[in-house]
Amino acid sequence: MSVTTKAALAVPGQDAYRIADITVGEPQDHEVLVRVVTAGLCHTDALFKGAWQDPSLPPIVLGHEGAGVVQKVGALVTSVKPGDRVLMTFNSCGECDPCRTGHPAYCARFSDLNTSPTGSARTDGTSGLTTTDGKPLAGGFFGQSSLAGYAIANDRNVVAVDADEDELALLAPLGCGIQTGAGAILNELKPEPGSTVAVFGTGAVGMASVLAAGLTGASKIVAVDIVDSRLKLARELGATHTVNSATTDPVAALREISGGPGVQVAVETSGVPQVQVQAVDALATRGRLGLIGVRLDGHFDVLGTSLLRGITVHGVIEGDSDIVTFLPALVDYVRQGRFPLQRLIQEYPLKQIDQAAADSKSGKTIKPVIRF
Repeated sequence: MSVTTKAALAVPGQDAYRIADITVGEPQDHEVLVRVVTAGLCHTDALFKGAWQDPSLPPIVLGHEGAGVVQKVGALVTSVKPGDRVLMTFNSCGECDPCRTGHPAYCARFSDLNTSPTGSARTDGTSGLTTTDGKPLAGGFFGQSSLAGYAIANDRNVVAVDADEDELALLAPLGCGIQTGAGAILNELKPEPGSTVAVFGTGAVGMASVLAAGLTGASKIVAVDIVDSRLKLARELGATHTVNSATTDPVAALREISGGPGVQVAVETSGVPQVQVQAVDALATRGRLGLIGVRLDGHFDVLGTSLLRGITVHGVIEGDSDIVTFLPALVDYVRQGRFPLQRLIQEYPLKQIDQAAADSKSGKTIKPVIRF
């Protein structure tokens, strides 16, 4: 069952997405053909699009926060069936130690299966996507390439949910950015009751961290950003304090808010080296920092004496999500009204994808979602 559908192509040397018809092929043994209802736009799409500039590379279909309806499954798929509504997320091998111990986000083959520089996540080197006249396209981005009306996913990166298509439009961003920010708090950092949590950067990932912190026993939740409108929304979503770091020293402000020692838990989502250093400096003794935002060629310098305070700094991928359990838990939080995801989302039609990307970059929209 191959299908022709519209897709947003990232083409080397072109700034704008190209909207074009593509052909999506048959699913292989462990694959799932999904009719995409919505796909969130994530900062990682923009990063990869900017890096996809080698003129020898074919156009690529990005997108890794897809949600839709299963159309057909491969011969060895048992986890979902045609007609199931699914969320699509990152792919993993299921065989390495992290996968077998419930940490698939740290899969030993994560890069190969999600962000291969050749644009193919299949072991046989194919992507399953072509132009309508048969020319190969790069696909399999995060095991889905969901910026298209149909996507080929893997049985390990789809999670069935009992939802209608309008709810799928709301839940799609759980597949990457939202689970990353929420999981950093709930799965990795786990703030103790009475602690102070600081979130640096209040885009979609940071807002998810703010919302997740509100589900813990943290007594103070501080949002740090340079965009006043985002800080206002963070207040409405549960932040007890906000700091505009363009006008205020965030380290001094966080020490004052915490009563002197600094924060017990911090999340850094911007990837800006200066902000990462500020996040380290704002930690209390034995504080914990989760690094989410990382530039492809970025690094930052930390004084050795800072580390001697017993602090912990570690990277967080996909919120250390075990998708089989964590995504359904987030869906429940959304449905209970405890995680108001709808406050972050703005829908755009496919033809407005460049506007959606621009609105995300400027901060006008927290989480753009492309509706097919």
